Amino acid sequence: MLEKQPLARRIVLSFALLTALTCGIFAWGVIAVVHLVEDDLIGEELRAEMAEVETVFVKEGRVPDLAGGSTLYVPSLQARALPPALAGVHAGYQEVTGEAGAWYVLVSEIAGQRFILARNQDAFEAREQLLYRVVIAGFFLAVALALLIGRLTARRVIDPVVRLASQVRNRNQLLPLAPSLASDYGDDELGQLARAFDQAMDQLRAAVERERLFTSDVSHELRTPLMIIGTSGELLARAELGPRERRQVERIGKAADDMRGLVDTFLQLARAQSAGGNAGEAVTLAEVAAEQAAYWGEEIRNRGLAFHWQVDGESQRCWHPTLLRVVMGNLLRNALHYTEHGEIRLIVEADGFRVEDTGPGIPETERETLFQPFVRGSRARGEGLGLGLSLVKRVCEQQGWTISASNLTSGGSRFEILLGQ
Repeated sequence: MLEKQPLARRIVLSFALLTALTCGIFAWGVIAVVHLVEDDLIGEELRAEMAEVETVFVKEGRVPDLAGGSTLYVPSLQARALPPALAGVHAGYQEVTGEAGAWYVLVSEIAGQRFILARNQDAFEAREQLLYRVVIAGFFLAVALALLIGRLTARRVIDPVVRLASQVRNRNQLLPLAPSLASDYGDDELGQLARAFDQAMDQLRAAVERERLFTSDVSHELRTPLMIIGTSGELLARAELGPRERRQVERIGKAADDMRGLVDTFLQLARAQSAGGNAGEAVTLAEVAAEQAAYWGEEIRNRGLAFHWQVDGESQRCWHPTLLRVVMGNLLRNALHYTEHGEIRLIVEADGFRVEDTGPGIPETERETLFQPFVRGSRARGEGLGLGLSLVKRVCEQQGWTISASNLTSGGSRFEILLGQ
């Protein structure tokens, strides 16, 4: 789990864990050494005193007085009462603890007599407990200092990385005259990363420039044939035509106007600019829906399908007409491609619209790639490149609209667009 934490937190935790491990081993070592030294040192002193007692008792036949802080008990020769905790001690050196305190005890047999040499260790235990508390306090103090040092170190390490990330995220970095990132950093790993970003930015600027030139050239080259088509359509409309021919000429003119709008839309999408129109270009959702219903309704009915459209809620808010036509038209075209029997519905609401059909629905295996370019469903009819839903998704993302796709319980699919309030 540590590798999933932010880098600054990982540095702090690494400092703290390393310090806790090192200080923990050191504290355990100190406590163990103190205990072993205490045990060995007192044991040696008691053995030396017992040797002295044995020498005096064997040579002089008396029990000597001790001045080293130890107490000598000889139950068979002295009237001194033996503490209850020492009543059951066995021969040899040992540590005895009881309610009255703790002792180090050495028991020896000298000339057939049982000698018990005891040294009370309550004072030493108090000093030992104080030492333990100091060691534990030092452990936690070291961990706290490690956390503090880790935070300061992490800040010094992370701040340049955060600054570099902020510079990379800056949109001005894509401008042709944007300054180099590597010039702000030294010849270290961070400098190498900055140089790598500079190289990537150079390649990205070149790609953006190529796309800008391409879209500009395409726009320029398409405007001329579109103008010719539109002018030719206007001239044809002035001639004496029958109702059917006039209707077709009007469709040609409308298609030319739509293509001019699409050219502008594609340019705006390629340049990642806002495609909002001015007040003169704005239309309501219901107006675009009526226009698209008139155009696509005829196409849908010609395929033997039923088409219904309705307005469940109206809003007077106006939107960019070309973008709405692109989104609504592509969704209706998509429904037509995937529906063989039944009907297609266009329902307009106050904050958006939805397109429903009675087609096969959206398979689970195709949901993740539904809005990817050049991807067509396995049950599509007619010709197509798989760009319609991708274009719809791009327009919605740029305008802040929301698109969702789901299956109807009765069969078929639903695409819903929320335009916001």
